[in-house]
Amino acid sequence: MKGSIRQQGKQSWQIAIDVGKQGKRDRRFETVHGRKGDAQKRLNELLVNMEKGIYSPLGRLTLAQHLQNWLEGYARSNCSLRTFEGYQSIVEHHLIPALGDIQLKYLHDQSIEAYYGKAREKLSARTVASHHRLLSQALKYAVKKGYLGSNPCELIKAPSWKGKAMRTLTPFEVQVLLEAAQDSYYYPVYYTAVSSGLRQAELLGLRWRDLDLDLLSLSVSQVLYKRRGICRFMEPKTSHSRRRVAMTPKLALFLREYHEERVLLYLELGRQLGLDDLVFAYPDGRPLDPGTVSHAFVKIVKKARLENVRFHDLRHTFASLMLLRGAKPKVISEALGHASVAFTMDTYSHIIEGMQEEAMALLDGVLPEGVNKNSVAILS
Repeated sequence: MKGSIRQQGKQSWQIAIDVGKQGKRDRRFETVHGRKGDAQKRLNELLVNMEKGIYSPLGRLTLAQHLQNWLEGYARSNCSLRTFEGYQSIVEHHLIPALGDIQLKYLHDQSIEAYYGKAREKLSARTVASHHRLLSQALKYAVKKGYLGSNPCELIKAPSWKGKAMRTLTPFEVQVLLEAAQDSYYYPVYYTAVSSGLRQAELLGLRWRDLDLDLLSLSVSQVLYKRRGICRFMEPKTSHSRRRVAMTPKLALFLREYHEERVLLYLELGRQLGLDDLVFAYPDGRPLDPGTVSHAFVKIVKKARLENVRFHDLRHTFASLMLLRGAKPKVISEALGHASVAFTMDTYSHIIEGMQEEAMALLDGVLPEGVNKNSVAILS
């Protein structure tokens, strides 16, 4: 590989590099301000990097440009729409304003750590940790493409945070909660949630065609998310999320009766309830607003005098009750749509640990009593 330097101005130098021939001569240029020795140092650095297969386009690629390219070229085609929009928001509102003007080649771990420290003045540790994950992915991509020699995020300890403690309800607490919710329009959502373990987005995306009340099962084939004030239906994020879930006979009976009530309601409103209609919807057929469902749940929790219970804890409650009733982890993992049984076991490890005494009691009932003999073995 060859390179040359020529003076452009009093303190300005242009570096030219031949990067190979692909049908025609391919040359890249970069301007260096300062002394000729600075330009020579940069040229040597570029030539060494190119010998290693590393090249930062024009040497001027900023983090803002790279993040935008990464979003449009990688994230958009490899992430779900919801994830992509979340990444886009972090990039546009946080990373670019704080670090975007820095050229990629000059981005150091100290600059990134300084950003994290400043961000923590306004944002939670969990949010800053998500910024770290995104930035690390984007810079890892830059290394792969040859724009960087190494990922500065690898030199940084990710911001640590403690997630909210999982809250699972006892059977008695479930009864108290559901009694407090009986007069709520969203009662069917809450009852189905704790009976099936479905996520809120999965529940609000259910259509009547997704239910088989005779075979006691339902299928998760679409989800409902609200983003920037607009509700959108999407396909489940992974193949594990797209699944069939068995129902309890009580849930099937409840949904059958609920279906009959909805048929009558729609007839009163002058329309028919079809298979493509949502199971949980407003009377005019519009999808339920996820935020409204959650806010209503918070009020019901207060009414029931329960503490620290979120809507998502209904899913945790379903899993914990299944475990405590002896369901196999693989069955629970499939019902929850987890990627692996190992993830399920890790998530609910504290519940499994609490089952050891009960398991030992069961084992005690199976094994025979031991017999002690006061004898001394004689070796011959």
